[in-house]
Amino acid sequence: MQNFDAIRGGLIVSCQAEGDDPFNRPELLALFARAAAMGGAVGLRACGGENITAIRAAVDLPVIGITKSMFSDGSVLITADFADVGGLIDAGAQIIALDATQRVRPNGLAGCDFLQAVKQQHDVAVMADVATLDEGIAAGEAGADFVAPTLAGHTPYCPPSSDGEPNWALVEGLVKASAVPVIMEGGIWTTAQACRAVDLGVFAVVVGTAITRPRLVTRTFVKAIAGHSR
Repeated sequence: MQNFDAIRGGLIVSCQAEGDDPFNRPELLALFARAAAMGGAVGLRACGGENITAIRAAVDLPVIGITKSMFSDGSVLITADFADVGGLIDAGAQIIALDATQRVRPNGLAGCDFLQAVKQQHDVAVMADVATLDEGIAAGEAGADFVAPTLAGHTPYCPPSSDGEPNWALVEGLVKASAVPVIMEGGIWTTAQACRAVDLGVFAVVVGTAITRPRLVTRTFVKAIAGHSR
């Protein structure tokens, strides 16, 4: 397994687009990745084999690979099955991020059971996306190489925070209790928030929407200005 000391203390940029987003094309996401690399990013997070292949051809940075699907209740499921994992590795992802929550996948495996099976089948680094402290601790014990609070606010039992801030208590708890490094992902919109995560002791910080989703960034400014002018 690759040594990832090069990403310690740095910024990982999530280069993703969905649906009718005008940037939802592999060659355009690869340009986002190249711009992120030019700006000093130490790694990337990307969704889907075709996008990862394009990004890997454009930049020489570690890529965290995922796929996205849904649980039966409509909530997001990160990297659902073994075929997804194999496809991401074949595309060039060096780290596989997967849902390591307590929820049971369509394949019948709960998060940590699936994580353990992936580690048994592949010599690849795994990033456990979790929603709670207990899930993060369990994922580290199950063999995850990194844990991340990615799914805080995205499960039925862990609603979004009322103030729009990341779940700082969870981040701090993971840093203190997890047996493996914590990568901060989820809800980072400002440099102040990124620095706060670093101060809490995370290994690296992921920023996605605030950098690579211009439509959503625009919408945020539009709403703020509209609300302010009333």
